[in-house]
Amino acid sequence: MKALIVCTNHDAYPTKAGKTGLWLSELTHFYDLMASRNILMDFVSPKGGHIPVDERSLDLKDDCNAKWWADAAFRHKLENSFSPAAIIARDYRLIYFTGGHGAMWDLYENQELQEIARVIYERNGMISAICHGVCALLNVKLSNGSWLIADKYLTGCSNMEEALMSFVTEVPFYLEDKIKERGGHYTRTVIPFMEFIEMDERLITGQNPNSARKVASKALEELFEK
Repeated sequence: MKALIVCTNHDAYPTKAGKTGLWLSELTHFYDLMASRNILMDFVSPKGGHIPVDERSLDLKDDCNAKWWADAAFRHKLENSFSPAAIIARDYRLIYFTGGHGAMWDLYENQELQEIARVIYERNGMISAICHGVCALLNVKLSNGSWLIADKYLTGCSNMEEALMSFVTEVPFYLEDKIKERGGHYTRTVIPFMEFIEMDERLITGQNPNSARKVASKALEELFEK
């Protein structure tokens, strides 16, 4: 079984000097659990090639981050991600959209990635996403013309979490609001940044970075234990 992991290439904020990109633990915590079950994983990004890591997320006191950051094969994948054109969607049973603020600029409207997600889903595969990576699902349309997330229960970075991170002036939109506009049923934990996932059939979403391992665990449970 193969899983496709989607990451951002976008590393700049409109006005803030600091760099954004992938939020590292949203990748490593998911990757770690998948690797423990010998799942083959490919990385894809809108442009292919280098995947930038948000400097604020490079926490090597996190054992999982430290383990994979020191892994040469993992780092090679981060530097040499596939472009969407190189991906054959039917080869994958699972797609996972990682977050980091960068995702809001280049995953949100990427039609090639939306099409890959649609094919995987309509072939009875699973779609999963976390935090800002959930924005990649907003514009996924199914073959019948309906929005993927319409009338489905899902989560993602909340308005409150966005405000607490002090990035409200930088982000192009509030994810929570966009989910509701698309007809999705948005859910969240009462306490910001606590682990929380939502599942609706073959759609699994996590609210924040602390939820990545649980997203992976639930995906594995659905794929192998039912």
